[in-house]
Amino acid sequence: MALLDDIRWRYATNKMNGQTVPGDKLNYILEAARLAPSSSGLQPYQIFVITNKKLLSQIRVFSNDQSQVTDCSHLLVFAAWERSSYERMEDVFLRTVRERGLANNAMEAYHKGLWDLYDSLGLKWQSEHSAKQAYIALRLAIAAAAVQNVDATPMEGFDKAKMDEILGLEKLGLKSIAILPIGYGDEGRDWLLNLKKVRTPRERFITEL
Repeated sequence: MALLDDIRWRYATNKMNGQTVPGDKLNYILEAARLAPSSSGLQPYQIFVITNKKLLSQIRVFSNDQSQVTDCSHLLVFAAWERSSYERMEDVFLRTVRERGLANNAMEAYHKGLWDLYDSLGLKWQSEHSAKQAYIALRLAIAAAAVQNVDATPMEGFDKAKMDEILGLEKLGLKSIAILPIGYGDEGRDWLLNLKKVRTPRERFITEL
């Protein structure tokens, strides 16, 4: 029940106080995201961890002036592959077989079949698929933050084109998907702090067949 208790505790923190999240807690959150399930193990995304105050102030401008961006301890930016490629997949599969002590060609047939499928589905599908994979990691990061009693506020309300530009994501073949300020809530300013968490009742949310 510990995880459920932590999730019941967490909420989308409206105001943060600037307090720094200890390194061990930050690493726990990042490691949970790194270990997240990923289709075919490709992990078609990266996380950028931002603490530079000048950069955070710039990001806040195109993030609807949301104060958590500058008042957080760390801003996590989740960025996904803009497109898949045979070479990107090859890099993942070669690393996989080497770490498992297998021959370099052990996943060759699987690699070719998977790429043929991705290629046939087109660039739009590849981009959307990568974004969906990044969201799995984001969700685990949110849960891990709750376990560590760290506040976190997932956001999509920012100008993605400007984020991509300021972080130089295009040259890396990435696009920003979501951001996650983590830190500690400001009890004196956060009107959401003591409000009851409201979710869809179980009987309406779950259908058993």
